Amino acid sequence: MPTYVYEALNAAGKPEKGRIDADSSDAAIAAIRQNGFFPTTVREEKIKGGSSKGESKKEEKKKAKKKKGGLNISIGGVKTKTLTQFTRQLSTLQDAGLPLLRSLQILEMQQKPGKLRNILADVVEDVESGTALSDAMSKHPKAFDRLYCKMVAAGEIGGVLDVILQRLAGFMEKSERLKARIKGAMIYPICVIFVAVGIVSGIMYFVIPKFKDIFDDFDVTLPGITLWLIDLSLWVAGTPEGKEQVIPGWVWIMASPFLIFAFFKLVRKTKGGRAAIDIILMKIPVLGNLVEKTSVARFTRTLGTLISAGVPILEAVLITRDTSGNHVYEKALTGVHDSIREGESVADPLREAKVCDSIVVNMIEVGEETGDLDVMLVKVADNYDEEVDVAVTALLSLLEPVLVVVLGGIVGTIVLALFMPLVKMIESVSDSG
Repeated sequence: MPTYVYEALNAAGKPEKGRIDADSSDAAIAAIRQNGFFPTTVREEKIKGGSSKGESKKEEKKKAKKKKGGLNISIGGVKTKTLTQFTRQLSTLQDAGLPLLRSLQILEMQQKPGKLRNILADVVEDVESGTALSDAMSKHPKAFDRLYCKMVAAGEIGGVLDVILQRLAGFMEKSERLKARIKGAMIYPICVIFVAVGIVSGIMYFVIPKFKDIFDDFDVTLPGITLWLIDLSLWVAGTPEGKEQVIPGWVWIMASPFLIFAFFKLVRKTKGGRAAIDIILMKIPVLGNLVEKTSVARFTRTLGTLISAGVPILEAVLITRDTSGNHVYEKALTGVHDSIREGESVADPLREAKVCDSIVVNMIEVGEETGDLDVMLVKVADNYDEEVDVAVTALLSLLEPVLVVVLGGIVGTIVLALFMPLVKMIESVSDSG
């Protein structure tokens, strides 16, 4: 009978280590739990001078599985929607009373070939060898981030994994819904801008050069605005007079969205650049209000979900800070962490940082006093989700007239620049007649 080495937590939450004889890792886990311990790591003791029988069997099983499944190549990461669906399904299976390993095996088999299925295969193998689910998931940070793993670990320790997974799935669904609202709202103005740029570029490339030929034939003295428009048209077409142009302007116009996006990404990779961009965005009228409300909704929901899951508050604040996605709120949450570590409140550093409305700070303060901080944080998040909808609507209401005015100004400038010489031509023809 093989011997298993285990690490576990006792009823007081203190770590315990020991050995136990059992027929399999599942039997060892069951025996450890019967002794009143919660196992965190269970592995078969290696035979001196070589690997354990269990490990050799595991390798054989892995090779057989690969041979049976063939080559499975996956590109890209795991979509949030797919991960959310997996989380809710795992929660349902755990609530139904199925063993964790069996639940994971079922979900692995029903996954489509791809990144998540490959990751679940590794997680199943680790859990089968006695590794805790949170530890197995933490080996795959591209699928299961730090927040996910810490909540799963809290659920394992508290014996409420099904409840925690259900909360986690709800958290992911609401976060994804918030992102979808903002992205959906941006589709209309982005499409209008792209169509407008395309039409104006077409006029510059095809129409303006023909007017230039007409003006040259009549030898008309052109006003400054017309000369500027013709020069711009020649730059777009890549045929400037008296100058050598390697790359046509239309290439720069087509590449500009990608270049701006790449520049934005590169700047955000630096600490100073990221801080500057976040601060500037929050100073922009209307848009800054939307960024603020989105950030508050995100960090309050994350922190509230972690605290309700049983994650220690200091660690919950650090995780929230690292996943907030905004430098201003990262700095504020660092202050919150330092305040809690010194035995002070959560609300005071947020009030001093002035990154939240007074109503948010007051609700957090009331939550601290009543012991329902997690409930208050989730209520704040729900309230701000609704306010984000209002802010998005306000932004769209402002963008529509701004786009109309800008496009009208561009078209009006082109018309004015082309028709001023035409008027002069008509006058000169009338005088000569």
